[in-house]
Amino acid sequence: MNSDNDNWLYEITPKRKLIDLNFMEIWRYRDLLILFVKRDIITVYKQTILGPLWYFIQPLFTSIIFTLVFNNIASIPTGNVPSFLFNLTGITAWNYFNQCLSGTSNTFTANAGIFGKVYFPRVIMPLKTVISNLFKFGIQLLILIVFYLYFIFRGYDISPNMHLFLFPVYVTMMALLGLGAGMTISALTTKYRDLTVLVGFATTLLMYVSAVPYPLAEVENKMPDWAWLVKYNPLTQIIEGFRYMILDTGVFTWTGFIYTFVISIILFLFGLIIFNRTEKNFIDTV
Repeated sequence: MNSDNDNWLYEITPKRKLIDLNFMEIWRYRDLLILFVKRDIITVYKQTILGPLWYFIQPLFTSIIFTLVFNNIASIPTGNVPSFLFNLTGITAWNYFNQCLSGTSNTFTANAGIFGKVYFPRVIMPLKTVISNLFKFGIQLLILIVFYLYFIFRGYDISPNMHLFLFPVYVTMMALLGLGAGMTISALTTKYRDLTVLVGFATTLLMYVSAVPYPLAEVENKMPDWAWLVKYNPLTQIIEGFRYMILDTGVFTWTGFIYTFVISIILFLFGLIIFNRTEKNFIDTV
């Protein structure tokens, strides 16, 4: 028996660590992870008329609507930055978080069939969502770069600053926030199905409390009593930081950056704990 045990790659037991992200086991299943990522990228728009063009259409139309409503009608200023580019930058950052959150928030209910038939590290499913969304984020970032160069060519005084080196960190924080919140919601929806309806409604509200269609400074000037609600939202710090390093406008502080980084890690670890605990017996409740 001992010699057989020595040859086992891993052992499936009912007891798990409180925080268990077994990188070795995930690495062994890397081919499955890559397969799921490819499936997400290729099949989502496979039977659609416009196909991958939806990656371009959504941020462009949203930016146009925001520009018309918030900047032209509501007269919210964006400084020296063109309103359309200001909105497109915020929406590009927001979309990645939103897609990570919505894609991981139904992990257990959407994959109950495959989870009940075959074993693999369950955390692969939310991970593949975060990774596949990087592809979509890259396409939307390309759109942003194209319009960025267009407005520079038109003579607008916009340029990135030295904080651009923080770009990978901001992307990582968006992924951690979306992954942590998504895994937490996914665990809760195994018992409370109506939370799936709440997610779509809540994310829409969250976008407006994350300074996506307006500058943080505008809230602090017009609604100082409620500005803390927006300011201490970690997503606001990400959106503002994203604009600051790309457009050199907005608010950036190292205190806010560190605060957001810590919150991102805490939320991710909390989501992982809830996810691991639910993984043990979710099949009985789904």
